[in-house]
Amino acid sequence: MLTTDTDILKAAEDWRRQGRAVALATVVEAWGSAPRPIGSNLVIDADGNFLGSVSGGCVEGAVVTEALDVIDSGKPKMLEFGVADETAWKVGLSCGGTIRVFVEKVE
Repeated sequence: MLTTDTDILKAAEDWRRQGRAVALATVVEAWGSAPRPIGSNLVIDADGNFLGSVSGGCVEGAVVTEALDVIDSGKPKMLEFGVADETAWKVGLSCGGTIRVFVEKVE
């Protein structure tokens, strides 16, 4: 079981060494009530496998979907999820907080 963000970063490195295309999502900002602190990571491969957590609930699914696009394009993305967003309830961040997640391809 992965217990720390260091374990998640190690998994990203291991997946790359295995030849898998990988993206890394990192919580870079959080306001109000947020489920995961700044610096939390989620690693995603091109098959949609993932380890770690940047929020929980449906936010993770949205981040995985965006990460697959980042893997394909090679272009990083800054994602924002919050209760003021009309999709907040849809992606599950109804806690009243806002998070910003940076997603980048791991080379």
